[in-house]
Amino acid sequence: MNNLGAKPEKLPSNQFDHFYKGGYRIGKLRNGPGGPMRPEEWIGSTTTRFGESVNGLSKLSDGRILKDVINSDPLNWLGKAHIDKYGVSIEILVKLLDPDQRLPVHYHPDKKFAAENLHLNHGKTEAWIILEAPKGARVGLGFKQEMTKNEVSTLVKAHDSNTLLDLLTFIEVKAGDAIFVPAGVAHAIESGIFVLELQEPTDLSILLEWDGFAVDGDKDGHLNLGYELALDALRLTPLTDSERKEVVTRFEEASSKSQVIFNEIANSFFRADFLAGDDLEVEAGFGIFLCLTGEGHLEFNKTERLSVKAGDAVVIPHSAGGFKLNGCKGIISRPPAA
Repeated sequence: MNNLGAKPEKLPSNQFDHFYKGGYRIGKLRNGPGGPMRPEEWIGSTTTRFGESVNGLSKLSDGRILKDVINSDPLNWLGKAHIDKYGVSIEILVKLLDPDQRLPVHYHPDKKFAAENLHLNHGKTEAWIILEAPKGARVGLGFKQEMTKNEVSTLVKAHDSNTLLDLLTFIEVKAGDAIFVPAGVAHAIESGIFVLELQEPTDLSILLEWDGFAVDGDKDGHLNLGYELALDALRLTPLTDSERKEVVTRFEEASSKSQVIFNEIANSFFRADFLAGDDLEVEAGFGIFLCLTGEGHLEFNKTERLSVKAGDAVVIPHSAGGFKLNGCKGIISRPPAA
């Protein structure tokens, strides 16, 4: 048995105010404060909001900051292979998104741009796992046509939201769909779509429009870089047909079998599996598990079992060993393989 300090733990809610509306479904699922301006929860987060030192970091139930706990015992939390490859970074940020209004058209820089211009080790490639969606709900992913930097800059300066929206390629989504979003690709999410998001561990967003949102994009929409430089991180070409086939996947929530959620295109950034069925053993490794339905327990090889029910989020250290999930279904989010 593992008697060390690193052990699986349920995480309290970690919501905070944001510039767009939402959050009631997060509050209901996670027993958190809910909306109206708390549309995100950062689960198992060791990432702070852009420009801040504490806000965004997850705490354990005893009030300790998860990042500090992991840094004090990285070998047990992350495993030697992970540390050898990535250091003490957990390499992922997991979120719940619950927008009650359309998200603005925006994009995120890639690792190279972030390193050169923000002196950070990660960009913000992300992916959306759709938990709930109203009929006909859509997400926008990439431009329909090739753009120039000057054309986009003109639209941003003019606050021309309608044209920017019209330029996006929209995809209809429903529960069980997953969308991988490469860094640099302009995107938006319509109101009412409940999302579990995986991403690189940064808070780097560049806004292309913001009218109607509680943010001043002229001042705060460009990561303090100015749009002349920030727009260099934007992909101006549409996704190719082959790329679109790679970035859209689906898992069946009604299934009694576990399923890998993303295609290989995501593997160098993060991994996620839908877990169902009582007999499958999940390999050892750091992960964040969100229980979606049912009530049961996680049976670990090297530490005591942990009871879970719908809405519980559990941070799992490498030292807990492999485990089996019994009595419920959920999603485990993990860093890239070491």
